[in-house]
Amino acid sequence: MMSFPDSLNKKLALREQNDSLRKLPSPSKLIDFSSNDYLGFAKNEDIFHQTHALLLERNLKSNGATGSRLLSGNHVLYTETEDYIAQFHQTEAALIFNSGYDANLGFFSSVPQRNDIILYDELCHASIRDGIQMSLAKSYKFNHNDVSDLENLLLKFQPAPETSGRNPQPDNIFIVTESIFSMDGDSPDLESIVRLAEKHNAYVVVDEAHALGVVGENGEGLVQKLKLQDKVFARIMTFGKALGCHGAAILGSQELKTYLVNFARSFIYTTGLSPHSMATILVSYRYLANNTSLIQDYYCKMFSFVLQNAHNYHLHIAPIYTFLVPGNKRAKEVAQIIQQNGFDVKAILSPTVPEGKERIRICIHSYNSQDEIVALVKVLQSFDDLYSKKVL
Repeated sequence: MMSFPDSLNKKLALREQNDSLRKLPSPSKLIDFSSNDYLGFAKNEDIFHQTHALLLERNLKSNGATGSRLLSGNHVLYTETEDYIAQFHQTEAALIFNSGYDANLGFFSSVPQRNDIILYDELCHASIRDGIQMSLAKSYKFNHNDVSDLENLLLKFQPAPETSGRNPQPDNIFIVTESIFSMDGDSPDLESIVRLAEKHNAYVVVDEAHALGVVGENGEGLVQKLKLQDKVFARIMTFGKALGCHGAAILGSQELKTYLVNFARSFIYTTGLSPHSMATILVSYRYLANNTSLIQDYYCKMFSFVLQNAHNYHLHIAPIYTFLVPGNKRAKEVAQIIQQNGFDVKAILSPTVPEGKERIRICIHSYNSQDEIVALVKVLQSFDDLYSKKVL
């Protein structure tokens, strides 16, 4: 076997030195407080059996899509599922991608053009940032959830006399944020962002990966909960969190869907999802629509955790909670102690988060019992540094 390049070995050695070398974890039987399976759909036997029944009912026995959707892979469940998703989210059209990463890569690499501007929250997900890097548009980050900082950036690109010294006016401005941020669990002031966008003729794009299924009466997400669906240019809905399956959809106008089919390379040049994957997505959406009591029960679980940590989170209700434990080594040590007490939590290390903001990330699930939540809180409270250095 050929030797591994020295330059790459040095990068691995540096990760090891910084306590940031990533390794694939082994499955455990610890109590789950780390996965994104907020509603337990990934292990839901009803969804599993309904998916199988749907495939048999439609006589769909293929193991794969057989090609890209523009060739042979656009099987019948694609149209049915996209139509259902569009109706559920009160939008004109939905286009399914193979993952949330593919959706963000496809959107941001193809939609913003050379003379456009992208203004994005500094804590946007890596998939958004990677897509922006591939774009021909110029991009600028604004301080996390800071509407004033966003407005200051918008003002720099407004029409003005040539002698003003302002930046040249772009063709289009895209404002990018998330409805629930994956590492902090907080949300932006979307209503204020939309007002700013209307004032400055900008397009709002919202990644709803961690809001789908857990925000709103029907789990429809933050945009719809605030009735902003007609004022947002695009939403990215990811199925790998609360829906417990795989894939994602970009929601928007029919024109946007047509554009993405023609120009989003992560959509065009990949094999489509299998009929089984599509059936799981459709059944999961139907299950969500028909079991709204699940969401209310889940809110009770989240509220229970918040009540016991009121001095930390106040009215912050979300599936994700984090405690700062600065330093990769210390964060890993704390996570290991919590795991030894029977709870599966994960340390989030730099460079995934900025150096000095390493943390313990905790996810609350519908299947976590009240006793389990109380027991976890007691373990957390034994660490003074977690309670003195909070993210929120």
